[in-house]
Amino acid sequence: MSRTTATAQPGDGHALPPYRPWQLLTRSLFHLHLTDPAGARRTWSVDVRHGGDDDGEVRAELYVDGLHHATAVLPAAFPVPDGTIQVAVSGYGLRRIHHVAHDGTVRQLMPDPASAEGWRARLDRNHPALSRALALVSVSVLLVALVLGAPQIVEQLTAIPPVAQVVGGPWTGPFHLSETVNIALVVATVAASTERALRLRYSRVLDGGFFGGDE
Repeated sequence: MSRTTATAQPGDGHALPPYRPWQLLTRSLFHLHLTDPAGARRTWSVDVRHGGDDDGEVRAELYVDGLHHATAVLPAAFPVPDGTIQVAVSGYGLRRIHHVAHDGTVRQLMPDPASAEGWRARLDRNHPALSRALALVSVSVLLVALVLGAPQIVEQLTAIPPVAQVVGGPWTGPFHLSETVNIALVVATVAASTERALRLRYSRVLDGGFFGGDE
């Protein structure tokens, strides 16, 4: 995680809002069944609104059996029975939402069936060949973006006079893409990294690189 894990604050007990179809790309909702110290089996749910709150802070809201239990700015770790639920985001969605047990066992929470992550998981179960092909396309797009984007970034940096003095003058890259191609590359990169975020796949080089960001 790229910054200090936030301390969870107590919740106010409000009910978990239902997941709406228009929230597919702006909201993540995951669930986990755990047994509390009293022996009762409860459902722990984590709700993340990627647009952030009024202050622009992206938070994770923790619910127990549908009632608000705690809240924290991301990245966060919520104490739960037999461990913690750890949550972190990237610039494209979730990069981690796992239960880490006291014995070191790690398991990912299950996406809500109505969420975009739930739809992606269902595609993987029902059409594994198509799912693998889509994953391969995403990685390929990001690799192409890295190969084409890195020289352009270096060329722009070496054009800055203080940098040019240090490196011995501006460097001319092998690729000179038009503005239209660059825009298309950015759009394709965002789509590819979003697809990977729906599967909770993240690479600092591929997903947090030249056209992306890391939270």
